Amino acid sequence: MTPGPDLQQLINTIKTDAGSDDELEQLATAAATISELTGTGDAALGFFVDRARGAGKSWVEISGVLGVSKQAAHKRFADSWTARPAFERYTQRARSVVQAAADIAGARNHDFVGTEHLLLGMYKEPGAVAAKVLVQHGITEESVLRAVDVESPAAEPSAEPKSLDGENPPFTRRAAHVLQGAVGEALTLGHNYVGTEHLLLAFYRDQAGIATKILLEQGLEESAAWTDIRAALEGFTK
Repeated sequence: MTPGPDLQQLINTIKTDAGSDDELEQLATAAATISELTGTGDAALGFFVDRARGAGKSWVEISGVLGVSKQAAHKRFADSWTARPAFERYTQRARSVVQAAADIAGARNHDFVGTEHLLLGMYKEPGAVAAKVLVQHGITEESVLRAVDVESPAAEPSAEPKSLDGENPPFTRRAAHVLQGAVGEALTLGHNYVGTEHLLLAFYRDQAGIATKILLEQGLEESAAWTDIRAALEGFTK
């Protein structure tokens, strides 16, 4: 296992970042650094717990690996599968994708918003990173729609169509997990916002989701998505 920085290295880094010999300024820098490391560490651990859950591993198995009780593991990590997504950090384009997903679900007479709708919604923002990466790999809106028609066919209109409440959209458990997981992906990349690229990466946290199945079937592996997203973001920075 690759060793992390030892205590002395961490102290030296904090002193350098503080840029001052004042003890209080160094303390403030230390507090901010440790808080960031803790948040990143929690996000990284949550990422791998998500992957294990998405692969069908039980809470008993996960808690055994972590060395805690099943109840403790479930309490700490289960929220990403059950909590209502928070969109405060979402960019306007990412929010547009989520709204487009709700619209697509409604147009297909579905009374839920699933990962397949989120994937289709990405094409409503063609200038965003996620859509560009998808098209770059030959995954077009048309090819995704054909696959969605097989996995999640449009329903017949009901006599009393159910509206999708924008204040409380009925996300499926897997879709809610993707929306929550996008925040973790942003933290992993050191970003303080959630963009369409983070949503795309979050699909891979659950291998059983319809969107993930489609992405893998059409040739976009997680490693390739990571590489292309990093390259796109570096291009924006330059």
